[in-house]
Amino acid sequence: MRAADLRWHALSLPAVEEVETWGLSTFRVRRKIFAMLSADGLAASIKATPDVQAALTSARPDIYSVAAYVGRYGWVSVVVRTADHGEVCDLLTEAWRRTAPKRVVTEFDAGT
Repeated sequence: MRAADLRWHALSLPAVEEVETWGLSTFRVRRKIFAMLSADGLAASIKATPDVQAALTSARPDIYSVAAYVGRYGWVSVVVRTADHGEVCDLLTEAWRRTAPKRVVTEFDAGT
């Protein structure tokens, strides 16, 4: 996967904006962060559940690890260039779903 693909997918989700914070690109829905991309585009941190984090870090420790600072909440760090495009897109979409207001998710699911 390329950093540009990760950015494109995150920004394609409803009500998402990219804001630079702490020298990182943060992706937010209604001011709440659900993903972050390093300045060099080599690594990302994505909001997940502790169960998803455990599954990913166990299955692919070369790609996924517990994110610094927010890992205790389930966030995962991703080595962007070696990660599977579809898997990361799914992870981003689920992170967005867990962060976005229910009304926005319902509208997204309804295709409106």
